[in-house]
Amino acid sequence: MQQINILIADDHKMFREGLVELLGKEAKMHIVGDVGDREGIMGILKAQPVDVLLMDIDMGETNGIQMTAEIKRDYPKIRVLALSMHGDKNYIVKMMEAGAIGYILKNAGKEEMINAIHTVANGNTYFSSQVSSKLLEHLTNPTAAHGKKPEGTPLTDREIEVLKLIAEEYSNPEIAEKLFISIRTVDTHRRNLLDKLGAKNTAGLVKYAIQKGLLG
Repeated sequence: MQQINILIADDHKMFREGLVELLGKEAKMHIVGDVGDREGIMGILKAQPVDVLLMDIDMGETNGIQMTAEIKRDYPKIRVLALSMHGDKNYIVKMMEAGAIGYILKNAGKEEMINAIHTVANGNTYFSSQVSSKLLEHLTNPTAAHGKKPEGTPLTDREIEVLKLIAEEYSNPEIAEKLFISIRTVDTHRRNLLDKLGAKNTAGLVKYAIQKGLLG
């Protein structure tokens, strides 16, 4: 894997310094800057390439959700990994709608943080375990919130089941075992999901689920 250029955006200086110390020791990670507001973020982005942006949701006057949407509009190749103390589903969904492909809580350990960065750098989604359970809880039963499947959703109940497990980062063999179906059948469901939703990868599948209200 090539070097990952990381920008840390958080208004708590001590937290940023801790992340710089933590991540700076990783051979494949390079910290291009740590900033605490919109001006600092945009200054770094204009000056040098960034692969992964660790974005705090609440930075005082700087709104991380709005910043994420703006950055994804102007710098679509940057992978945004949300950092927050908030595990509320509304925050999670709004960040994903804005363009983030990962969401991790600030109390995460070193290994999880490093794993999350590598995962989103590769273009895949990453949610910490607490976040994942809240974000995906309605995928198993999409009728719970509104009494019926959202209008325009072309997915079968089985496809929604598979989508939930894909988004939770289960492999095809693991999904097959959980659902008591063959790996070939799982692969077929995965390809059908990508075709039906016009998605290129797992991140696209999850974003579709959010946009169509499958997450409640």
